Amino acid sequence: MSIIEVRHLKTLTALRETGSLVEAAERVHLTQSALSHQLKDLEEKLGSPLFIRKTKPVRFTSAGLRLLQLADDVLLSFRTAQRDIQRFAEGETGRLHIAIECHSCYEWLMPTIDHFREHWPDVELDLSNAFSFTPLPALARGDLDLVVTSNPQDLPNIEYIPLFQYEAQVALSRHHTLAQKEFLQPEDFINETLISYPVEPERLDIFKYFLQPAGIQPKRIRHNELTLMMMQLVASGRGICCLPNWALTEYTNRQYVITKSLGEEGVWCKLYLAMRKDQKNNAYMEDLVNTATKTCFKTLKGILSAEL
Repeated sequence: MSIIEVRHLKTLTALRETGSLVEAAERVHLTQSALSHQLKDLEEKLGSPLFIRKTKPVRFTSAGLRLLQLADDVLLSFRTAQRDIQRFAEGETGRLHIAIECHSCYEWLMPTIDHFREHWPDVELDLSNAFSFTPLPALARGDLDLVVTSNPQDLPNIEYIPLFQYEAQVALSRHHTLAQKEFLQPEDFINETLISYPVEPERLDIFKYFLQPAGIQPKRIRHNELTLMMMQLVASGRGICCLPNWALTEYTNRQYVITKSLGEEGVWCKLYLAMRKDQKNNAYMEDLVNTATKTCFKTLKGILSAEL
């Protein structure tokens, strides 16, 4: 253990603030004799007197003043650390690293994050897309804290909070040959270029729930990371794409594209917030979930409650 201990620094600080050995002893809950012995022992170990005896108020030597500077720095760091640890325990501070699986989620996620940043300024916040890696294993490892996903996996210590249901719809040019159909069937994709985000097919709704069960593959797959660019390609007849219905509303309202359901009844999917179970009850995590749910139903068209 170091010659100088925290209790020594607290004693010196109390002595400076009270100016009296008697009052300083009361401040640190020691007898005057015990306090004097503690200070004398420290002076012997340091080889230098720390204050001038029999002065009132107490006057410190150069060594004592230097040690008081150390006390100010160290005790402030201790108090700050103690406060931070308490806030960690109470869920007021921490880290929230989020990954999303499609750019279209930004439409409702950004207002949610704006609210979160305003109410939880001491939580470290980071946001990234999940195109270049598989986010759920990263969440399980602790590299991430929250994943927005429509593809839940059975992973230990991971819980999925359902946000809402949405219909996966196909966007077509208004002049496309399939535009006259009431809805699309898997075989309609055999000769088509499918434009999608750059992720594995098994992570895309149209493959997972529609094409793969029918054993169908589109003629070509073309990747793009930007929803707006995907709509430009579709509108110019370069291919078709499948996105959540709420992500297509802006472009259908502007008559960029038209939309069709997958099959007569449509393909409905759920969007989830995935998190580790040990973080679920954090106050800031609960607030994020509640805010995200409210924001979704306030800003998105065509979604349904996850419980329906």
